[in-house]
Amino acid sequence: MKRPRPPLFLARAGYRQRRMRDAARILPLVGIVLLLQPILWQPAATPEPDTAAGGIYLFAVWFGLILAAAWLAPRLDITDISPGDGAGEENG
Repeated sequence: MKRPRPPLFLARAGYRQRRMRDAARILPLVGIVLLLQPILWQPAATPEPDTAAGGIYLFAVWFGLILAAAWLAPRLDITDISPGDGAGEENG
């Protein structure tokens, strides 16, 4: 039986942690794009604006962003912050 080959580049945990950080960084940008989407909607056949559909859409996106952030936050590992990165240091 063959032994499993070691990973070629990065450890899986480190790679997944970097991808989680990338997802956390891009989540606000995705939120901005989704929240600005109703501006591009074409008006309906009636002269009155479709505020009900837009309002439901905005609250659904807002709730989805909250759920995505709540899912993503516990998976971010912030314990590997090195002491030399400037966090909590006083300039003297």
